[in-house]
Amino acid sequence: MKNKVVLIGAGNVGSSYAYALLNQRSLVEELVIIDVNNDKALGEVMDLNHSLAFAPSKIKIKVGNYKDVLDAKIVCISAGINQKVGERRTNLLETNKKIVIDIVENVTKNKFQGIFLIATNPLDIITKTVYDYLKKIDINVKANRVIGSGTSLDTSRLRYLIGERLEINPKNVHAYIIGEHGDSEFVPWSNATIGNVSIKNYLTEEELDNIYINVRDAAYKIIEKKGFTNFGIGICLVKITNAILGDENSVITVSCYNKEHNLFISQPAIINKDGVKDIINLELTENEKKLFLNSIATIKNNSSKE
Repeated sequence: MKNKVVLIGAGNVGSSYAYALLNQRSLVEELVIIDVNNDKALGEVMDLNHSLAFAPSKIKIKVGNYKDVLDAKIVCISAGINQKVGERRTNLLETNKKIVIDIVENVTKNKFQGIFLIATNPLDIITKTVYDYLKKIDINVKANRVIGSGTSLDTSRLRYLIGERLEINPKNVHAYIIGEHGDSEFVPWSNATIGNVSIKNYLTEEELDNIYINVRDAAYKIIEKKGFTNFGIGICLVKITNAILGDENSVITVSCYNKEHNLFISQPAIINKDGVKDIINLELTENEKKLFLNSIATIKNNSSKE
């Protein structure tokens, strides 16, 4: 079975994901793009195909329909309305939930058996919406098949800012953003290290707080400047895609199912061909435990505002 991905939603995020697949030596062999605006999908496919001669990856790219999901390994959903300047992700819930339910209904009708990768905001709630719909169809559906991009981008932003501040390669910064993909997300600084040395040996509490605030508010600042975010999330979606297709057992902060609280929330998770293989439960301080519970409460509260 070939490594086939179906992308639903050819907007800013979806097109950036597709472009990043070409430039990150991805394991994708076939990419099918579906969009409610078929001309937009066709335009993106033409543009992407025209770059193949100089791209490091060889991918068959085409416009498709829901029948294409039958033999796909991943369906990536990035469809939905965009976050506007000054707008919270949760403001998108009502409209985007309807859009995503319609998509999942069409995907399941065509007997898709692979992994759902969700990038539509509000991320944690929409990811849970997908899982709940699947569970209505099949009570035995496994939650590991549904993954939200979660705080993977927030974690990347965090590592970049720390690396920039300390003049260290971000790849050597070991720190996570966890919790809601939203304003209640937080950094468990007790687990953050440079190499295997606590980050608190390098930065003051004030510096750590400033870095966290810059990460939390990054999307708002980018949206204020250019109207949307797309490149960072595109790369993160490729990272998750390759972890699945390559059976990598890579640790990525994704939005995954928390059985105890019956919601999706970001934690470091081991990602492989089955989706979420396992969740890494970090040892948190008492204050960090409170922050995690606050994130849980925030997601639940926003979920009830439908």
